Amino acid sequence: MSSKSALNADNISVKFGGLVAVDDVSFDIPAGGVISLIGPNGAGKTTFFNVLTGLYKPTSGKVTFDGNDITAKPPHKIAQAGVARTFQNIRLFGLMTAEENVMVAMHSHLKSGVLSTILGTRKQRAEEAESKKIARELLEFVGIGGTADKFARNLSYGDQRRLEVARALALQPKVLLLDEPTAGMNPQESKVFVDFVYRVRDEKNLGILLIEHDMSVVMKVSERITVLDRGQKIAEGTPAEIKSDKRVIEAYLGKSAESGK
Repeated sequence: MSSKSALNADNISVKFGGLVAVDDVSFDIPAGGVISLIGPNGAGKTTFFNVLTGLYKPTSGKVTFDGNDITAKPPHKIAQAGVARTFQNIRLFGLMTAEENVMVAMHSHLKSGVLSTILGTRKQRAEEAESKKIARELLEFVGIGGTADKFARNLSYGDQRRLEVARALALQPKVLLLDEPTAGMNPQESKVFVDFVYRVRDEKNLGILLIEHDMSVVMKVSERITVLDRGQKIAEGTPAEIKSDKRVIEAYLGKSAESGK
């Protein structure tokens, strides 16, 4: 894991009226690192995630990506800059094929304008052919190459999750944020996912952040773990350090973690 920060959040606070959802949290995603953000329900994880991707504007604090302040930028600009994400609730275009779902994400990188698309110019046709080629390569990369022509809604739950990752990778990101990526997966699928995360990191040269409730996945995949509780960061460290931290055990992991059960 590199010591260089790809994305940095500095003293982020988010308030909704009188509710403090995130309270002065600082956090960084190292270039090439695989880190996790955990905590009980209502801890502020998703709110923090949404700040990093521009869906929420922080009440105070600053988000820096690749050396640039992205705090006030809209989500599509942040995605174009190189921060891609998946969602806890799958958000695919059900009546589009897997290939088309991935191609949609490439739109921000295409050069052909509306007029070229309408006229079907040679340049536009060549660009579309290249997009299809890349989309199929990404589907192969995430392990669902045979689904290219299938409607997204007809894919299995696990394949839909992989399709979401393929679509995120189509943005050519430097940082990938995964929100509950193993939700709904069986134990074997979750085990395979751990190896998949490292393959994505190594072959695509990304920093990866996960929000994840499956602690077996978190402990296996994470190089560093940050723990939120009631909007505050209560711990940060290696999986071994987090597993033995008394505040984390009390707030989230429970006594079974302390006893090693």
